[in-house]
Amino acid sequence: MGGMRAALILSAVATVAGAVFGWIALRNSQSTTFKRSAPVQWKDSVRALWRNKAAKLAIGSYSFHCWELLGMWAWLPTFMVAAAVASGGDFSNGTLAIGVGIAGLAHLVSVVGSIAGGVLSDRMGRTQVVLIMSCASLVCSFLFGWMIGAAFWLVAVVAVIYNVTAIADSAVFSTVLTETVPTEQIGFAFSVRSVFGFGLGALSPWVFGLILDAVGGADPGRQAWGLAWCSIGIGAVLGPLLTWRLHRYQQLH
Repeated sequence: MGGMRAALILSAVATVAGAVFGWIALRNSQSTTFKRSAPVQWKDSVRALWRNKAAKLAIGSYSFHCWELLGMWAWLPTFMVAAAVASGGDFSNGTLAIGVGIAGLAHLVSVVGSIAGGVLSDRMGRTQVVLIMSCASLVCSFLFGWMIGAAFWLVAVVAVIYNVTAIADSAVFSTVLTETVPTEQIGFAFSVRSVFGFGLGALSPWVFGLILDAVGGADPGRQAWGLAWCSIGIGAVLGPLLTWRLHRYQQLH
């Protein structure tokens, strides 16, 4: 309707609104600081984090989780449009709206997954929930692209399941990290996690696009989409493996 300019303006307005609401919610919160008898060098923080095996496993697992989550978010709208066309639609504004709309709806519904993941982690355990959700989303990563040309309603259902399972362990990862590092080192640990996590998350959509172009060219088909989505799954496989190691480590300590 309004084009790219309107979309960017809407995104900017929503970001400003979020900052305002955040300030309102937190304006009366007490800021906690940790005083030390002597200044701590950043090298000491790096050394302490490196020696913390549980924290390293948590950060590594989260990083590969970001590869899957951010890659999926980046390419889902385009894929849903392609799926709508492949299932019999014409490349019109209506088809574009349907594809992008379903992608947005799947993203919105994923809020349920985030809440459910947090609730289940309190009852079942952090690493157990991460393992269940990450393995479920991996199945979607390896199957999703090969569904191009299938009934669009089926692709849409899988898109919702994919979003719900991929996001369900995000908040749990944050909780795991806070529980595996000393309180006075949480800020540093989260900053390291963000660098590695969002770093891999930035590479994932790029690799996806390279594969899509290399295999499918200007008109990607099932093989191109299938292999491109598999790249997201392959890049995320190490996540559950590191989580399993973390689970075993916590059981022994």
